[in-house]
Amino acid sequence: MAFLRTLFWIAVTVIVVVFSVRNWVPVPVNLFGDTVVETKLPMLLLIGFLIGFVPLYLWHRAVKWRHNRRLSQIERTPPVVMTPPPPAAGRAPGFTPTQPPIGDPFQDD
Repeated sequence: MAFLRTLFWIAVTVIVVVFSVRNWVPVPVNLFGDTVVETKLPMLLLIGFLIGFVPLYLWHRAVKWRHNRRLSQIERTPPVVMTPPPPAAGRAPGFTPTQPPIGDPFQDD
């Protein structure tokens, strides 16, 4: 699986490099007012990609950090020890019934 992942990233890199070399032309970008900036097309696409990627990546890392913090807090809490209930007052400590009581609603007939 690591081989396929590596092959995928190599293919993406080759496609991006070929696209960048073939489209290395200046593109005018009109900013506010009369300001015009000329930049190369691949740089413009890279800036647009980063504007969309970086905020979502930071949000993802924050959520992952918060989940890891909660998980470590849960792991640090001591386990709750449940003690068995005391035996019933009317029966001896070693008493086990041999037949179910009559009229048990959960017993199949």
